Amino acid sequence: MSFTGKYELQSQENFEPFMKALGLPDDQIQKGKDIKSTSEIVQDGKKFKVTVTTGSKVLTNEFTIGEESEMVMLTGEKVKAIVHMEGDNKLVASMKGLKSVTELNGDTITNTMTLGDLSYKRISKRI
Repeated sequence: MSFTGKYELQSQENFEPFMKALGLPDDQIQKGKDIKSTSEIVQDGKKFKVTVTTGSKVLTNEFTIGEESEMVMLTGEKVKAIVHMEGDNKLVASMKGLKSVTELNGDTITNTMTLGDLSYKRISKRI
């Protein structure tokens, strides 16, 4: 199953408390919570390029499954992370105490990020 495609954010849960826990300033959280977000994923075998556009903010991460890569977190901080694939439809990464699980089911991508006992869930549909 290929992740390649463009996806638009349909819904999200726990955005504000999660962003606060990450240390984002309140004004950024307020601006970000209602902006539609699109994700574009290009998969070439084990290589991925993920571009998330939220308003005027663009975040791009490139990685190869099983290899250490430099990733940019939501805060803009750069960290080293290894992304693993579980089955053919789930990407799992851990970076600086944050666990990210991205699962593809048909035309829907569910991304769940967990920090301690706090989870933030984003559901996006292929467009």
